[in-house]
Amino acid sequence: MSPKNYLGSFYILFVCLFGINLFRLVWTSDIARYDYYRVYHVELSTQQHVALFQQLEEKSDSCTFFGHARHPKQKLTIMVAAHKVADFADLLQTYDIKYDVLSYNFQEIIDRNLAEVLSKDIDPKSMDWKHYFHLETIYSWMNFLVQEHPNDLAIINIGESAQGIPIKGISLKKNKKDNATTIFIESGIHAREWIAPATTNYIINELLSSNETEVQRLAENYNWIILPIVNPDGYKYTFEGDRMWRKNRELFGICRGVDLNRNFPFHWNSTGSSGDPCRYDYSGPSAASEMETKQLIKFLQENLILNNIKTFISLHSYSQMIMFPYGHTADHVENYDDLSAIGRKASEKIKQVSGRIYKSGSIYEIIYPSSGGSKDWAHGELKIPITFSFELRGPPDSKDLFILPAAEIESTAQEAFAAIMTIIEESESRGYYS
Repeated sequence: MSPKNYLGSFYILFVCLFGINLFRLVWTSDIARYDYYRVYHVELSTQQHVALFQQLEEKSDSCTFFGHARHPKQKLTIMVAAHKVADFADLLQTYDIKYDVLSYNFQEIIDRNLAEVLSKDIDPKSMDWKHYFHLETIYSWMNFLVQEHPNDLAIINIGESAQGIPIKGISLKKNKKDNATTIFIESGIHAREWIAPATTNYIINELLSSNETEVQRLAENYNWIILPIVNPDGYKYTFEGDRMWRKNRELFGICRGVDLNRNFPFHWNSTGSSGDPCRYDYSGPSAASEMETKQLIKFLQENLILNNIKTFISLHSYSQMIMFPYGHTADHVENYDDLSAIGRKASEKIKQVSGRIYKSGSIYEIIYPSSGGSKDWAHGELKIPITFSFELRGPPDSKDLFILPAAEIESTAQEAFAAIMTIIEESESRGYYS
Protein backbone atom coordinates (compact mmCIF):
# COMPACT_ATOMS: atom_id res chain seq x y z
CA MET A 1 0.00 0.00 0.00
CA SER A 2 1.32 3.43 -0.95
CA PRO A 3 1.82 6.05 1.78
CA LYS A 4 -0.99 8.09 0.24
CA ASN A 5 -3.44 5.18 0.33
CA TYR A 6 -2.28 4.29 3.84
CA LEU A 7 -3.01 7.81 5.08
CA GLY A 8 -6.38 7.78 3.35
CA SER A 9 -7.34 4.50 5.00
CA PHE A 10 -6.15 5.79 8.37
CA TYR A 11 -8.26 8.91 7.98
CA ILE A 12 -11.38 6.89 7.16
CA LEU A 13 -10.75 4.64 10.16
CA PHE A 14 -10.30 7.68 12.40
CA VAL A 15 -13.55 9.26 11.22
CA CYS A 16 -15.46 6.02 11.74
CA LEU A 17 -14.09 5.51 15.25
CA PHE A 18 -14.76 9.15 16.14
CA GLY A 19 -18.33 8.84 14.86
CA ILE A 20 -18.93 5.64 16.83
CA ASN A 21 -17.59 7.19 20.03
CA LEU A 22 -19.64 10.34 19.50
CA PHE A 23 -22.72 8.18 18.94
CA ARG A 24 -21.99 6.33 22.18
CA LEU A 25 -21.50 9.63 24.02
CA VAL A 26 -24.86 10.94 22.84
CA TRP A 27 -26.77 7.81 23.68
CA THR A 28 -25.10 7.07 27.02
CA SER A 29 -25.38 10.62 28.42
CA ASP A 30 -28.06 11.53 30.96
CA ILE A 31 -29.60 14.22 28.77
CA ALA A 32 -33.24 13.73 27.73
CA ARG A 33 -33.75 13.12 24.02
CA TYR A 34 -36.81 13.46 21.79
CA ASP A 35 -35.74 11.47 18.74
CA TYR A 36 -38.70 10.96 16.41
CA TYR A 37 -41.16 12.40 18.89
CA ARG A 38 -43.99 13.87 16.84
CA VAL A 39 -45.85 17.07 17.59
CA TYR A 40 -49.52 17.14 16.61
CA HIS A 41 -51.97 20.03 16.43
CA VAL A 42 -55.42 18.47 16.83
CA GLU A 43 -58.92 19.92 16.64
CA LEU A 44 -61.46 18.71 19.17
CA SER A 45 -64.66 18.95 17.13
CA THR A 46 -67.08 17.31 19.54
CA GLN A 47 -67.65 16.76 23.24
CA GLN A 48 -66.66 13.13 22.67
CA HIS A 49 -63.26 14.32 21.43
CA VAL A 50 -62.86 16.49 24.52
CA ALA A 51 -63.66 13.58 26.85
CA LEU A 52 -61.35 11.28 24.89
CA PHE A 53 -58.36 13.61 25.19
CA GLN A 54 -59.06 14.33 28.84
CA GLN A 55 -58.85 10.58 29.44
CA LEU A 56 -55.71 10.29 27.31
CA GLU A 57 -53.92 13.04 29.26
CA GLU A 58 -54.88 11.44 32.55
CA LYS A 59 -53.70 7.93 31.65
CA SER A 60 -50.81 8.31 29.20
CA ASP A 61 -47.24 9.05 30.20
CA SER A 62 -46.17 9.06 26.53
CA CYS A 63 -48.26 12.03 25.38
CA THR A 64 -47.23 15.48 26.55
CA PHE A 65 -50.10 17.96 26.45
CA PHE A 66 -49.49 21.69 26.02
CA GLY A 67 -52.80 22.77 27.50
CA HIS A 68 -55.81 20.77 28.63
CA ALA A 69 -58.80 19.53 26.62
CA ARG A 70 -61.69 21.77 27.73
CA HIS A 71 -64.33 22.34 25.04
CA PRO A 72 -65.36 21.53 21.45
CA LYS A 73 -63.73 23.55 18.63
CA GLN A 74 -60.56 23.79 20.71
CA LYS A 75 -57.18 23.23 19.08
CA LEU A 76 -54.59 21.43 21.18
CA THR A 77 -50.88 20.72 20.76
CA ILE A 78 -49.62 17.30 21.86
CA MET A 79 -46.17 15.72 21.71
CA VAL A 80 -46.20 11.95 21.23
CA ALA A 81 -43.28 9.67 22.10
CA ALA A 82 -41.87 7.72 19.16
CA HIS A 83 -43.05 4.33 20.42
CA LYS A 84 -46.65 5.61 20.70
CA VAL A 85 -46.95 7.27 17.31
CA ALA A 86 -48.75 4.29 15.76
CA ASP A 87 -51.26 4.09 18.61
CA PHE A 88 -51.89 7.84 18.47
CA ALA A 89 -52.36 7.80 14.70
CA ASP A 90 -54.87 4.96 15.10
CA LEU A 91 -56.79 6.96 17.69
CA LEU A 92 -57.00 9.97 15.36
CA GLN A 93 -58.27 7.83 12.50
CA THR A 94 -60.73 5.83 14.60
CA TYR A 95 -62.43 8.92 16.04
CA ASP A 96 -62.16 11.03 12.87
CA ILE A 97 -60.10 13.77 14.50
CA LYS A 98 -58.68 16.55 12.33
CA TYR A 99 -55.00 17.21 12.83
CA ASP A 100 -51.74 18.57 11.49
CA VAL A 101 -48.27 17.18 12.19
CA LEU A 102 -46.08 20.11 13.25
CA SER A 103 -42.89 18.08 13.64
CA TYR A 104 -41.89 14.52 12.81
CA ASN A 105 -38.66 14.56 14.81
CA PHE A 106 -38.60 17.09 17.63
CA GLN A 107 -34.98 16.30 18.52
CA GLU A 108 -33.88 18.02 15.32
CA ILE A 109 -35.40 21.28 16.60
CA ILE A 110 -33.66 20.83 19.96
CA ASP A 111 -30.31 20.07 18.31
CA ARG A 112 -30.58 23.20 16.19
CA ASN A 113 -31.39 25.23 19.29
CA LEU A 114 -28.52 23.88 21.39
CA ALA A 115 -26.13 24.82 18.60
CA GLU A 116 -27.26 28.42 19.13
CA VAL A 117 -25.94 28.49 22.72
CA LEU A 118 -22.56 30.09 23.39
CA SER A 119 -20.09 28.73 25.94
CA LYS A 120 -20.52 29.53 29.65
CA ASP A 121 -17.13 31.18 29.90
CA ILE A 122 -17.38 33.71 27.09
CA ASP A 123 -16.49 37.32 27.76
CA PRO A 124 -19.69 38.95 29.12
CA LYS A 125 -19.08 41.82 26.70
CA SER A 126 -19.96 39.32 23.96
CA MET A 127 -23.62 39.19 25.00
CA ASP A 128 -25.78 39.55 21.88
CA TRP A 129 -29.29 38.87 20.59
CA LYS A 130 -28.32 36.17 18.10
CA HIS A 131 -27.59 33.40 20.62
CA TYR A 132 -28.93 31.93 23.84
CA PHE A 133 -26.84 32.03 27.01
CA HIS A 134 -26.23 30.00 30.16
CA LEU A 135 -27.31 31.34 33.55
CA GLU A 136 -23.69 31.92 34.53
CA THR A 137 -23.09 34.06 31.44
CA ILE A 138 -26.17 36.17 32.09
CA TYR A 139 -25.13 36.79 35.70
CA SER A 140 -21.60 37.72 34.57
CA TRP A 141 -23.07 40.11 32.02
CA MET A 142 -25.20 41.80 34.68
CA ASN A 143 -22.12 42.25 36.87
CA PHE A 144 -20.31 43.77 33.91
CA LEU A 145 -23.17 46.23 33.33
CA VAL A 146 -23.08 47.36 36.95
CA GLN A 147 -19.35 48.01 36.66
CA GLU A 148 -20.02 50.10 33.54
CA HIS A 149 -22.94 52.04 35.09
CA PRO A 150 -22.21 52.20 38.84
CA ASN A 151 -24.31 55.32 39.47
CA ASP A 152 -27.55 53.98 38.01
CA LEU A 153 -27.38 50.17 38.21
CA ALA A 154 -27.27 47.70 41.08
CA ILE A 155 -27.47 43.92 41.32
CA ILE A 156 -30.50 42.64 43.20
CA ASN A 157 -30.33 39.26 44.94
CA ILE A 158 -33.82 38.39 46.17
CA GLY A 159 -32.67 35.13 47.80
CA GLU A 160 -31.84 31.56 46.88
CA SER A 161 -33.71 28.96 44.86
CA ALA A 162 -34.64 25.46 46.05
CA GLN A 163 -31.17 24.23 45.07
CA GLY A 164 -29.33 27.20 46.55
CA ILE A 165 -28.75 29.30 43.42
CA PRO A 166 -29.14 33.05 43.90
CA ILE A 167 -32.06 34.68 42.08
CA LYS A 168 -30.50 37.84 40.70
CA GLY A 169 -31.77 40.85 38.83
CA ILE A 170 -31.01 44.43 37.92
CA SER A 171 -32.23 47.66 39.50
CA LEU A 172 -31.98 50.68 37.19
CA LYS A 173 -32.50 53.99 39.00
CA LYS A 174 -31.80 57.04 36.91
CA ASN A 175 -34.66 58.92 38.56
CA LYS A 176 -33.37 59.71 42.05
CA LYS A 177 -36.66 61.16 43.34
CA ASP A 178 -38.14 59.33 46.33
CA ASN A 179 -41.57 59.01 44.72
CA ALA A 180 -40.38 57.83 41.28
CA THR A 181 -42.60 55.14 39.79
CA THR A 182 -41.01 51.72 39.27
CA ILE A 183 -41.72 49.24 36.47
CA PHE A 184 -41.20 45.61 37.56
CA ILE A 185 -40.48 42.85 35.00
CA GLU A 186 -39.98 39.17 35.71
CA SER A 187 -39.31 36.30 33.33
CA GLY A 188 -37.90 32.79 33.25
CA ILE A 189 -40.41 31.43 35.78
CA HIS A 190 -40.97 28.60 33.28
CA ALA A 191 -37.55 27.13 32.57
CA ARG A 192 -37.86 26.09 28.92
CA GLU A 193 -39.07 29.50 27.69
CA TRP A 194 -35.60 30.82 26.81
CA ILE A 195 -36.93 33.69 24.71
CA ALA A 196 -38.33 35.33 27.86
CA PRO A 197 -34.96 35.91 29.63
CA ALA A 198 -33.40 36.83 26.28
CA THR A 199 -36.09 39.51 25.87
CA THR A 200 -35.62 40.93 29.37
CA ASN A 201 -31.87 41.12 28.75
CA TYR A 202 -32.55 43.01 25.53
CA ILE A 203 -34.77 45.45 27.44
CA ILE A 204 -32.04 46.06 30.02
CA ASN A 205 -29.58 46.77 27.23
CA GLU A 206 -31.96 49.15 25.44
CA LEU A 207 -32.68 51.11 28.62
CA LEU A 208 -28.95 51.64 29.05
CA SER A 209 -27.79 52.22 25.50
CA SER A 210 -30.63 53.20 23.16
CA ASN A 211 -30.43 56.53 21.33
CA GLU A 212 -34.19 56.67 20.81
CA THR A 213 -35.77 59.66 22.54
CA GLU A 214 -38.76 57.78 23.97
CA VAL A 215 -36.63 54.94 25.33
CA GLN A 216 -34.35 57.47 27.01
CA ARG A 217 -37.36 59.27 28.48
CA LEU A 218 -38.76 56.08 30.00
CA ALA A 219 -35.32 55.07 31.29
CA GLU A 220 -34.84 58.46 32.97
CA ASN A 221 -38.37 59.13 34.24
CA TYR A 222 -39.09 55.65 35.61
CA ASN A 223 -37.08 53.24 37.67
CA TRP A 224 -36.88 49.62 36.62
CA ILE A 225 -36.49 46.34 38.50
CA ILE A 226 -35.90 43.41 36.17
CA LEU A 227 -35.47 39.74 37.13
CA PRO A 228 -34.50 37.79 33.99
CA ILE A 229 -34.61 34.28 35.54
CA VAL A 230 -36.91 33.68 38.51
CA ASN A 231 -36.41 29.92 38.20
CA PRO A 232 -32.61 29.46 37.95
CA ASP A 233 -32.65 25.75 38.91
CA GLY A 234 -35.05 24.92 36.12
CA TYR A 235 -33.26 27.14 33.62
CA LYS A 236 -29.92 25.42 34.29
CA TYR A 237 -31.60 22.04 33.96
CA THR A 238 -32.86 22.88 30.46
CA PHE A 239 -29.20 23.21 29.42
CA GLU A 240 -27.89 20.22 31.35
CA GLY A 241 -30.78 17.73 31.57
CA ASP A 242 -34.02 18.26 29.67
CA ARG A 243 -34.51 21.12 27.20
CA MET A 244 -38.29 20.89 27.66
CA TRP A 245 -38.31 21.18 31.48
CA ARG A 246 -40.87 23.69 32.82
CA LYS A 247 -41.00 23.59 36.62
CA ASN A 248 -38.54 24.22 39.43
CA ARG A 249 -36.42 21.30 40.71
CA GLU A 250 -37.86 20.60 44.15
CA LEU A 251 -38.10 16.87 44.93
CA PHE A 252 -41.42 15.13 45.64
CA GLY A 253 -40.78 11.39 45.94
CA ILE A 254 -40.27 10.00 42.44
CA CYS A 255 -41.01 13.31 40.69
CA ARG A 256 -39.55 16.79 40.72
CA GLY A 257 -40.83 20.26 40.34
CA VAL A 258 -43.60 22.75 41.00
CA ASP A 259 -45.03 25.00 38.34
CA LEU A 260 -44.10 28.26 40.05
CA ASN A 261 -46.73 30.12 38.06
CA ARG A 262 -49.39 28.04 39.80
CA ASN A 263 -47.90 28.42 43.28
CA PHE A 264 -48.80 31.98 44.28
CA PRO A 265 -51.29 32.46 47.13
CA PHE A 266 -54.20 33.93 45.18
CA HIS A 267 -57.05 31.48 44.51
CA TRP A 268 -54.33 28.83 44.61
CA ASN A 269 -55.11 25.45 43.00
CA SER A 270 -58.70 26.43 42.19
CA THR A 271 -58.52 25.82 38.43
CA GLY A 272 -56.08 25.07 35.63
CA SER A 273 -53.53 23.29 37.81
CA SER A 274 -52.77 19.84 39.15
CA GLY A 275 -52.26 18.31 42.58
CA ASP A 276 -50.01 15.61 41.10
CA PRO A 277 -46.25 16.27 41.47
CA CYS A 278 -45.59 14.37 38.24
CA ARG A 279 -47.73 16.74 36.15
CA TYR A 280 -46.29 19.74 34.33
CA ASP A 281 -48.69 22.17 36.06
CA TYR A 282 -48.33 20.85 39.62
CA SER A 283 -49.29 23.73 41.91
CA GLY A 284 -47.24 22.54 44.88
CA PRO A 285 -48.15 21.00 48.26
CA SER A 286 -49.50 24.36 49.47
CA ALA A 287 -49.77 27.97 48.37
CA ALA A 288 -46.38 29.71 48.24
CA SER A 289 -44.66 26.46 49.22
CA GLU A 290 -41.63 27.03 46.99
CA MET A 291 -38.48 28.97 47.79
CA GLU A 292 -38.62 30.88 44.52
CA THR A 293 -42.23 31.91 45.14
CA LYS A 294 -41.48 32.95 48.72
CA GLN A 295 -38.48 35.00 47.67
CA LEU A 296 -40.41 36.90 45.00
CA ILE A 297 -43.35 37.51 47.32
CA LYS A 298 -41.09 38.80 50.09
CA PHE A 299 -39.18 41.08 47.73
CA LEU A 300 -42.32 42.61 46.21
CA GLN A 301 -43.99 43.10 49.59
CA GLU A 302 -40.90 44.90 50.90
CA ASN A 303 -40.46 47.05 47.78
CA LEU A 304 -44.04 47.77 46.71
CA ILE A 305 -44.32 51.06 48.60
CA LEU A 306 -40.61 51.69 49.08
CA ASN A 307 -40.03 51.72 45.31
CA ASN A 308 -43.56 52.76 44.29
CA ILE A 309 -44.11 49.75 41.98
CA LYS A 310 -47.11 50.56 39.78
CA THR A 311 -46.59 48.15 36.87
CA PHE A 312 -45.93 44.40 36.88
CA ILE A 313 -44.94 42.63 33.65
CA SER A 314 -44.40 38.87 33.33
CA LEU A 315 -42.82 37.40 30.19
CA HIS A 316 -43.54 33.88 28.91
CA SER A 317 -43.78 31.99 25.62
CA TYR A 318 -45.37 30.97 23.35
CA SER A 319 -48.66 31.92 21.53
CA GLN A 320 -48.37 35.68 20.92
CA MET A 321 -50.71 37.09 23.56
CA ILE A 322 -50.85 40.10 25.88
CA MET A 323 -52.98 39.24 28.90
CA PHE A 324 -54.18 40.82 32.11
CA PRO A 325 -55.87 39.35 35.24
CA TYR A 326 -57.63 37.23 36.10
CA GLY A 327 -56.98 33.61 35.19
CA HIS A 328 -59.21 31.90 37.74
CA THR A 329 -62.51 33.60 36.87
CA ALA A 330 -64.38 35.32 34.07
CA ASP A 331 -65.26 38.12 36.49
CA HIS A 332 -63.73 41.43 35.49
CA VAL A 333 -61.08 43.25 37.50
CA GLU A 334 -62.00 46.75 38.67
CA ASN A 335 -60.03 48.46 35.88
CA TYR A 336 -60.94 45.94 33.17
CA ASP A 337 -61.86 48.59 30.61
CA ASP A 338 -58.52 50.38 30.99
CA LEU A 339 -56.47 47.18 30.89
CA SER A 340 -58.44 45.97 27.87
CA ALA A 341 -57.83 49.24 26.01
CA ILE A 342 -54.15 49.32 26.99
CA GLY A 343 -53.69 45.71 25.89
CA ARG A 344 -55.27 46.44 22.50
CA LYS A 345 -52.96 49.42 22.02
CA ALA A 346 -49.94 47.24 22.85
CA SER A 347 -51.07 44.59 20.35
CA GLU A 348 -51.57 47.26 17.68
CA LYS A 349 -48.06 48.56 18.35
CA ILE A 350 -46.59 45.12 17.73
CA LYS A 351 -48.46 44.85 14.44
CA GLN A 352 -47.02 48.24 13.42
CA VAL A 353 -43.48 47.22 14.42
CA SER A 354 -43.26 43.69 13.01
CA GLY A 355 -46.57 42.71 11.44
CA ARG A 356 -47.04 40.00 14.07
CA ILE A 357 -50.54 39.45 15.47
CA TYR A 358 -50.81 39.30 19.28
CA LYS A 359 -54.21 38.67 20.87
CA SER A 360 -55.09 40.69 23.95
CA GLY A 361 -57.58 40.18 26.75
CA SER A 362 -57.90 38.67 30.20
CA ILE A 363 -56.11 35.40 30.88
CA TYR A 364 -59.40 33.58 31.39
CA GLU A 365 -60.82 34.89 28.12
CA ILE A 366 -58.05 34.27 25.63
CA ILE A 367 -55.86 31.38 26.75
CA TYR A 368 -57.27 29.06 29.45
CA PRO A 369 -58.40 29.11 33.09
CA SER A 370 -55.49 29.08 35.52
CA SER A 371 -54.88 30.01 39.14
CA GLY A 372 -51.95 30.83 41.37
CA GLY A 373 -50.09 32.94 38.79
CA SER A 374 -47.67 35.69 39.71
CA LYS A 375 -49.52 38.41 37.78
CA ASP A 376 -52.90 37.57 39.38
CA TRP A 377 -51.30 37.68 42.84
CA ALA A 378 -49.57 40.98 42.04
CA HIS A 379 -52.85 42.55 40.99
CA GLY A 380 -55.23 40.84 43.42
CA GLU A 381 -53.13 40.93 46.59
CA LEU A 382 -50.64 43.76 46.10
CA LYS A 383 -53.12 45.89 44.13
CA ILE A 384 -50.55 46.75 41.46
CA PRO A 385 -52.94 48.37 38.97
CA ILE A 386 -51.12 47.74 35.68
CA THR A 387 -50.41 44.02 35.44
CA PHE A 388 -49.77 42.19 32.18
CA SER A 389 -48.43 38.82 31.11
CA PHE A 390 -46.94 38.27 27.65
CA GLU A 391 -46.84 35.06 25.68
CA LEU A 392 -44.07 35.85 23.19
CA ARG A 393 -43.43 34.20 19.79
CA GLY A 394 -44.25 31.90 18.06
CA PRO A 395 -47.90 31.57 17.08
CA PRO A 396 -50.22 29.00 18.73
CA ASP A 397 -49.53 26.45 15.99
CA SER A 398 -45.74 26.93 16.04
CA LYS A 399 -43.78 23.81 15.14
CA ASP A 400 -40.97 25.02 17.40
CA LEU A 401 -43.17 25.18 20.53
CA PHE A 402 -41.05 26.84 23.24
CA ILE A 403 -37.83 26.56 21.24
CA LEU A 404 -37.78 29.77 19.25
CA PRO A 405 -34.88 30.00 16.78
CA ALA A 406 -32.18 32.40 17.91
CA ALA A 407 -32.58 34.29 14.64
CA GLU A 408 -35.88 35.59 16.02
CA ILE A 409 -34.59 36.77 19.42
CA GLU A 410 -33.95 40.38 18.46
CA SER A 411 -37.17 40.91 16.49
CA THR A 412 -39.21 39.26 19.26
CA ALA A 413 -37.57 41.42 21.92
CA GLN A 414 -38.03 44.56 19.84
CA GLU A 415 -41.76 44.05 19.45
CA ALA A 416 -42.20 43.09 23.11
CA PHE A 417 -40.32 46.17 24.32
CA ALA A 418 -42.35 48.37 21.97
CA ALA A 419 -45.53 46.90 23.50
CA ILE A 420 -44.25 47.42 27.05
CA MET A 421 -43.40 51.02 26.23
CA THR A 422 -46.95 51.45 24.92
CA ILE A 423 -48.38 49.97 28.11
CA ILE A 424 -46.40 52.50 30.17
CA GLU A 425 -47.34 55.43 27.93
CA GLU A 426 -51.03 54.50 27.93
CA SER A 427 -51.05 53.96 31.71
CA GLU A 428 -49.32 57.29 32.16
CA SER A 429 -51.92 59.08 30.04
CA ARG A 430 -54.71 57.52 32.14
CA GLY A 431 -53.21 58.86 35.36
CA TYR A 432 -51.99 55.58 36.87
CA TYR A 433 -48.58 57.00 37.74
CA SER A 434 -49.73 60.37 39.10
